[in-house]
Amino acid sequence: MLAHLVIDDFRCLHHVELELSPSLNLIWGENGVGKTSILEAAYVLGRGRSFRTRLSDRLIRQGEDRFVVFGRTDSEPPHAAGMEVSKENGTRARLDGRNLDSLAELAAAISAQVIDPEIHKLIEQGPERRRRWLDWLVFHVEPDFGAVWSRYTRCLRQRNAALRVGSTIMQAWDPELIATGQHLADARTRVLERLRPFWQQTVESLSGLQPVLSMSRGWAQDEEFDSALRLAIERDRVRGSTTVGPHRMDIHLRLHGKAARDVLSRGQQKLVAASMVLAQIKLLTAELGIRPLLLLDDPAAELDSNRLALFVAEIRALNCQLLMTSLQAEASLLGTPDRVFHVKQGGVKRV
Repeated sequence: MLAHLVIDDFRCLHHVELELSPSLNLIWGENGVGKTSILEAAYVLGRGRSFRTRLSDRLIRQGEDRFVVFGRTDSEPPHAAGMEVSKENGTRARLDGRNLDSLAELAAAISAQVIDPEIHKLIEQGPERRRRWLDWLVFHVEPDFGAVWSRYTRCLRQRNAALRVGSTIMQAWDPELIATGQHLADARTRVLERLRPFWQQTVESLSGLQPVLSMSRGWAQDEEFDSALRLAIERDRVRGSTTVGPHRMDIHLRLHGKAARDVLSRGQQKLVAASMVLAQIKLLTAELGIRPLLLLDDPAAELDSNRLALFVAEIRALNCQLLMTSLQAEASLLGTPDRVFHVKQGGVKRV
């Protein structure tokens, strides 16, 4: 769990230090004062990226050259993690005193998930969000997933570079691509099956619906990866990129035989997407004893009173750390908070 959070020159925040409770933490204040930015900074510390933008340099406070986010956990063993994004030097991250080659390693120290008003995009938009959703869990459950993914992406870059210039050396990368790609697909399949019972219980409880969740590996289900690569070689050469593989994996959600995004309302999409996040937290807590940090930004948005009550009941039943924003000083949704912080004009005070 995240015990201490320091934020410097992030969005509208100049300098913020928070000592967090292991249970419910409430951040309140008027709109536009930086409440969501605190959640975003905590997410960046655990993920290496924002949940609101792909461009990390946009997170730097206006007039400054860099932002820094630092955190300490009270886990066993404790961890100290930090991330800096500067206009001159780009992105740098450290964990327990060492520089990180991969930002994914931050998740090993701080397991952060978010439910915000844009959560419905997990259903509505393209596969990239859903790949990140599943891979965050696989990273925690399959110990070698991160290392294999790094090998696969390096190999994929080399293969694509050869394809772009029409070089036959491209095929030299196929054996490593096939071995690592199959490993990634198998790991995702195993973890998705472990997640399925948590997902089914959560989505039915929250929405009353029974959507079907499935995964496409990134190539035809009736083919092996090596065969799929051979069959796609001419298409790959024309496009200058590898068109099959786990980098094209997607999670499909269907209801009554139709794509969920085509038949669900915005509120229903939010509930189904939230259940995907909550199911992951339940699995990590139940099977691995991990207590993730759940970031809740305006959780009541677009939910009627009945669905909101179900959502609140699910959150209360979780064994995780909560950091929630509100316009009010009292967190009536989730009961009395352990820590309350008031945000005003880019500064934060504990109440």
